[in-house]
Amino acid sequence: MKFQIEDVTVYFPYDYIYPEQYSYMIELKRALDAKGHCLLEMPTGTGKTIALLSLITSYSLSKPQTPIKLIYCTRTVHEMEKTLAELKLLHNYQIKHLGPQARILAIGLSSRKNLCVNPTVLAAENRDSVDAGCRKLTASWVRAMAAENPNVPTCQFFENYERAASAAVVPPGVYTLQDLRVFGKEKGWCPYFLARHMVQFANVVVYSYQYLLDPKVAGIISKEMQKESVVVFDEAHNIDNVCIEALSVSVRRQTLEGATRNLNRISQEIDRFKATDASRLRAEYNRLVEGLALRGNLPITDNWLSNPALPDDILKEAVPGNIRRAEHFLHVLRRLVQYLRGRLDTENVEKESPVSFVASINSHAGIDQKTLKFCYDRLHSLMLTLEITDTDEFLHIQTICDFATLVGTYGRGFSIIIEPFDERMPHIPDPILQLSCHDASLAIKPVFDRFQSVVITSGTLSPIDLYPRLLNFHPVVSRSFTMSLTRDCICPMVLTRGSDQLPVSTKFDMRSDPGVVRNYGKLLLEMVSVVPDGIVCFFVSYSYMDGIINTWNDSGILKEIMQHKLVFIETQDVVETTLALDNYRRACDCGRGAVFFSVARGKVAEGIDFDRHYGRLVIMFGVPFQYTLSKILLARLEYLRDTFQIKEGDFLTFDALRQAAQCVGRVIRSKADYGMMIFADKRYSRHDKRSKLPSWILSHLRDVNLNLSTDMALHIAKEFLRKMAQPYEKIGGSGRKTLLSEEDLEKMGDGGMDEMLY
Repeated sequence: MKFQIEDVTVYFPYDYIYPEQYSYMIELKRALDAKGHCLLEMPTGTGKTIALLSLITSYSLSKPQTPIKLIYCTRTVHEMEKTLAELKLLHNYQIKHLGPQARILAIGLSSRKNLCVNPTVLAAENRDSVDAGCRKLTASWVRAMAAENPNVPTCQFFENYERAASAAVVPPGVYTLQDLRVFGKEKGWCPYFLARHMVQFANVVVYSYQYLLDPKVAGIISKEMQKESVVVFDEAHNIDNVCIEALSVSVRRQTLEGATRNLNRISQEIDRFKATDASRLRAEYNRLVEGLALRGNLPITDNWLSNPALPDDILKEAVPGNIRRAEHFLHVLRRLVQYLRGRLDTENVEKESPVSFVASINSHAGIDQKTLKFCYDRLHSLMLTLEITDTDEFLHIQTICDFATLVGTYGRGFSIIIEPFDERMPHIPDPILQLSCHDASLAIKPVFDRFQSVVITSGTLSPIDLYPRLLNFHPVVSRSFTMSLTRDCICPMVLTRGSDQLPVSTKFDMRSDPGVVRNYGKLLLEMVSVVPDGIVCFFVSYSYMDGIINTWNDSGILKEIMQHKLVFIETQDVVETTLALDNYRRACDCGRGAVFFSVARGKVAEGIDFDRHYGRLVIMFGVPFQYTLSKILLARLEYLRDTFQIKEGDFLTFDALRQAAQCVGRVIRSKADYGMMIFADKRYSRHDKRSKLPSWILSHLRDVNLNLSTDMALHIAKEFLRKMAQPYEKIGGSGRKTLLSEEDLEKMGDGGMDEMLY
């Protein structure tokens, strides 16, 4: 269908549109017109992705004189493929209506391991070594040697791509990763470098958050992007954590041992070059004297990672004299590693600001702040001079230089925390030194400053007023949408006590109480006997899940559950979890039914959908707070309190409830779906906790369902399932329309919007 929103003709590839998609498009258009940033919370399963894509591409088509580029950031490769598949459908629809003028180029960009087609590199035992395998075949000096000696192996695909030069382009269309690999094989060109090259010309680019937020990667991939771009962060409820991880570094004993090995190897390489090709080192020295840290534009294959500091904070001056010579730089690094090793030999937890840490390095190791700032660029220059290709092997020394550069660059918003052991296992010495960033706004600031519109959207952004404070920006539009439903297909319940009226909670003093564990088991047992197909349970942590399952096993509750449904468990091993999920789905498909035990904040809670019969009920056992004794968390809370005036309790509750909402939101993935959510903890009945859940869940949480015991919850579940079994009108009867056709939208344009929706 196609319809007008003010001056834009929107092309939408389906015959009907949800009212909330229409409102979402109106708000999004307001933000694009204002050239500002926006925050939009839209319930899961209401077609957020297609609404975004169709509005932004239609907006671009309606203003051909100022085309805008769409940069769409997702968290996982799976989400990226889903987005590109939706875009393909939309693109075909637009071409059908508009002809060739609607053609666009849309590309997904991922790492080498997802795009490489060279059989020898892919045959390597370890998938992560694809990067190093690629560099061994494509580095500029390897290719120069191959030109003289045909026996040196190179990558045929890359050579063909280089030979094609400016002819190596991708014709317009929408390309998923699979399409790019097929196209690359067909033409004999390398899909990875082809995609990297085409990103600057594409109308739509879909890639991972890191490519914009992590300065090491963004410095290489995203620096070409023009200002007239709209950046979308999808599923962005955890965006503050992504920003913080991008600027944090942790150093362990293994890192320091690895760094020492790296330094010995670099030292051998320097001696070898001195003997065979001393002019290279001299040329590098002269270049550094002239103040050029790097040789102008590097060949695309030699660029591996950019500086870890943000672009505005990188010094535009000459490398200090004391690290210009390669061997002098090595001495500085050895002293730094020695100093860090001494700091790790501590018995107490230490917390320090970067300023005092730098002062301490200066007095003990004689390395000043300016030298620290240049560590990363100087190492990069040295590795290129020494022609080192297996970068995987040198990760340790890169980590140390990352750490040095960040410590030397930033004084505020960071802490250095040294812990002699993990608090959860105090008898195992495992010292760790962490440079932890507390300010999420640092990493995302360049994105807000550079692009004209940034859209942050997700199913759980409540309370929506906290995000602008955490990320330190001013949205022009900030809006939360509710779900329009023909029938109440979501049934949230808050369970505060078991059938024996004992309260249930995972509060620290109550969680191991046998009464609580027994009541949780009884609740699940009652539910598996009445709920059909799949049930998903979320626990607050792996250790708590293990403990509870062991107790249930000893008391025989688990055996009784297994008589009704099979049980599958998420572990920390990705392969095992994937296998468990496949079998869980098979058990649901064949009618046997299954229960899946999972952990909040785990892989499953973040990215796996339990739609239709794969999830008819979600039970959230407890409130998933972070481990509140963690030193890093405490330092961050203190920073948030002092800088943004966010209270500790508010932030912790907000963080726990966005995780809980994320977990229970996994059951509803479309409006024809139905599911129940049980929040099993007495703390959810308190208004200050509950009110932080997204509005689309709260609007269905009736007062009757607020303070339930197991038997009452069972009664409500039976009633709800009976109601869901009745046939219903998809378009919505009784005056409430939940699917709008083109005629409805035309009527709404004449001012009938309110009559339609309410």
